Order: sequence, then C-alpha cells, then structure tokens
Amino acid sequence: MTDIVHGVSNAQLAAQDPEGRLYNEDLAPSEPSQRKWNGYQLFSLWMNDAHNAGNYTWAAGLFVGFGMSAFDITLGILLGSLIIMIGCNLSGFMGHATGTPYPVISRITWGVWGANFPAIVRGIVAIAWYGVQTYLASMALQGMLARLSPGYRALTLESSTQVLGLSVGGWIAFLLLSAAQLAIVWRGMEAVRHFQGLAGPTIWIVMLGLMFYFLAKAGWNINFFEGPKGPLSGGEQTKYILIAMAQTVGTLATLMLNFSDFARYAPNRKSVIMGNAWGLPLNWTAFAVTSVITTAAAAKVLNTDMAKIKDPTVLLDNLDNSVMFWIGSIAFLFATLGVNIVANFVSASFDISNINPRRISFQMGGIITALAAVLVTPWNYFNNPVVIGYFLGTLGALLGPFFGILVVDYFLVRRQKFSIRHMYLPTPESIYYFNKGVSNYSLMSFIPAAIVALSVAHVPAFSAIKDFGWFIGAPLAAIIYYAIANGKVVVLPDDEAAASTPGSHRV
Repeated sequence: MTDIVHGVSNAQLAAQDPEGRLYNEDLAPSEPSQRKWNGYQLFSLWMNDAHNAGNYTWAAGLFVGFGMSAFDITLGILLGSLIIMIGCNLSGFMGHATGTPYPVISRITWGVWGANFPAIVRGIVAIAWYGVQTYLASMALQGMLARLSPGYRALTLESSTQVLGLSVGGWIAFLLLSAAQLAIVWRGMEAVRHFQGLAGPTIWIVMLGLMFYFLAKAGWNINFFEGPKGPLSGGEQTKYILIAMAQTVGTLATLMLNFSDFARYAPNRKSVIMGNAWGLPLNWTAFAVTSVITTAAAAKVLNTDMAKIKDPTVLLDNLDNSVMFWIGSIAFLFATLGVNIVANFVSASFDISNINPRRISFQMGGIITALAAVLVTPWNYFNNPVVIGYFLGTLGALLGPFFGILVVDYFLVRRQKFSIRHMYLPTPESIYYFNKGVSNYSLMSFIPAAIVALSVAHVPAFSAIKDFGWFIGAPLAAIIYYAIANGKVVVLPDDEAAASTPGSHRV
C-alpha cells in the first residue's frame, strides 16, 4: 500500500525500518480502502461484547447475589456504560486519527520500546480472558454434542478421565473452538468484521425469544422494582448501584484501552460516536435487563434456585423445548466466540505482534494467543475464585493508570498532534525515543498510581472500595503525568511543526 494519509506512505515507513523493529503491514496505519467499520459495524462489535455467557452470568449474578432489582441493575449498568462510552470515544478518536492499533499509539506516550510494557500487560489480560470465554463457549458446545451423542456425553462426566482438570469431552470442545476462532482471525480484520456483524444481531433475537418464552410461562408476573431478597434500604440500594457501575467499567476497561484497534478502520469520527452511543448505553443496558428478567422468570417456571440457572448454558439445558435449546445454544456459542475475538483475540494478536513486528505478524500473534490460552488451562483459574480474583484483579487494576496517562498525554499535553513517521522510527532521532526508547514521565506517573490501584484491589482495609480501583488509578496517573510532563515534551519535530496547524495530522 502506497496511499499517503499522514504525509508519509506505508512504503516510506517500511523503508525507514528495514529490519522491521517497529513496522509490519498489520501494525501500519490503515489506508482509506480499509476504513469500512461504519457506525453499524462498531455497534455490532458491542452487541458481540455484551451478548455472551460470561456477561449474562455476571448480570444475573447482580440480581441473585446482591438481591438487586432489575431497575437498580439497569441504572448501575447504564451509568457504567456511559463512562465507557466516553472513554471509548477518546480511545477511538486516537485510533481514527492515527490509523494505528493501541500498541503503536502507546509509542507516543511510552516511547518506541516502552510501549511494549502496557501492550504486554494488556495482552496478558486478553489471553487470560480469551481462555475463559473459550472455556465458557465450549460448555455450550458440550451440551449440544452430548445431546447428539451418548458416547460423547460419557466423555464429559466428572467420573470420566480428567486431563489437567478437564474431561476428554471438554478438551475436544475447547480445542475445536480454539481452532475455529483462529481460522477467523487468520483471515484478517475483514473476516472479523463480517463475523461480528452477523453474530451480534443473532443473539439479540434469541435473547428476546428466551425472555418472552419464560415470561409467558411465568404468567408475565415479574417485579421489575424488587429483587429476590425483598426491598433494599436506601443505603444498600445506592451502594449496589455504584458497585454495578464500577463492575461495568471494570468489565469493559480492557476494550476501552484498545478500542483504537477497531476505530482505526472507521471512515470518520461520526461512525465512532454513533457506534458507541448505540452499542453501549442502549445495547449493554438492555441486554443486562433481559438477562435479569430471563433468570427471574426461569426460576419461577422451573421452580428452582436462581443461583443454579444464572449460567445460560445450565438454563438452556433445563429447557424442555428442543427447538429453543438448539437455537439458544447455537446463538450463545456464536455470541461468545464473537466477544472473544473482538475483545480478546484481536487485542492480544496486535500486542504480541508489537513485541517483534519482523517475526510476528497479526496471524502469528493469534497462534501464540491460542497456544498460550491452552497452556494456562483457564478452567482451573476460572473455577477458583481466589486465583482468578488475584490474577485478573491484579492485571485489571493496572489498566486504569495506563488509560489515564494515554488520554492526558494525547489530548492535553500533545493537543492531538503526532508524527506517524517518528512512531515507526527505531532510532534516537525519533521524538518518541525518549530515554533509550522509554518515557520516564510515564513510568514516574504509572508506578505510584498502580501501587494505589493494586492496594485498593487487594488490601483488606480497602475492601469497601475494592471495585473502584480503576476510578482511583486512572485519574491519579493522569494528574501526576500532566503535572510532570506538560510543556516538557517535544510535540512535533521541527520539520513537521513548521507546517502544522491544529488538527492537520488527523485523517
């Protein structure tokens, strides 16, 4: 590709880095011909991200565990999704303007080599959650295969042979889905765009079908304003709404950080804004409501404890309607694959590719992600609340400071000005080379903010605010960075600054 978008062509970027230390075609700025992710495509991305077994279980868990009403859950998730929408718009504007994925944008703030640090942390989180989502999807696949084959069902029983904590039948389903996701990613971002565009609306239709099916069976008698444990006090209600808001932000903080991976393919900023507006406050909140209502109605119809059916795969297995079972299982399977590819697989592939662009392409990054997800045996840590709490909680607490530093640097310190040429220049001549390729300002801001965020997440004395680590870490890192970096960094090299006007480096 030779189209000039930022005053320099991709061929010129490749020529200035003949060893491929910072450049490959997958990490290169997107060209006009690649910008096909319109508002609907980005809206579909959010449909995939919301409509999956993991988020269904989480939303239903707020209802079952905290005793929140459907109204309270709706309000909490709405507040959280509005915050995420603002963050994703900011991240998306960076991706649209530069045409680059998150690990490349991070070079502006962290340095051409220092950018590997936030990318690797984000990649580890992505791999961990990729494994979990693949495992959850494999459970739906197991249910379908078990209905088709009694022989396969025998391979999934607890009494059957276990390999590293998973049955032989579980391994078969997990590896089949790993291969399917790798096949989609292997075909590139266009295949990802088409897959998520189809999977997102499909699960909405099925979710509404399940909700109305159980509501009808329950006689349309569901209390929207009262939880399963009865009325909550005003203090409890406020507390749980804020926790639901914080958990919503925590759930989506990973994608908020690297939303540029997708917005880089948007034709304009309007597409980013509209896709996020429809996909977050509207779509995410509505999906949570359907999850809660379906769980409550199903518990009444099946006359069972709601805690036993908050997992949609278990709920579907209890259906006596075969048509609903197959449609629901297939839809949840595809939806979970959709969110996995969008929120985890793509991010990890770009992050890993950034470590060594010459030897690791986007597709090779996908292979490494898939293999790593098998090696960490996600079913073991997902089924161990202590392990998953400390492992993913620790990594998740770091994402707030990363986001705070990135946004303040790009919008306030550099005023949305950047040099594409210097983002791919692996020599001290790059204005993003800083101190041997690493920004001391970013490190000095990140370390104290991360210590505070980790303390909030894990120290018992802060247990009352443990869900709010992101809200503390992000602004703290942002304030520190602005205080020490504003006015002290080179915004543009002299040859580009001379001809620069506000916004001149935006696509």
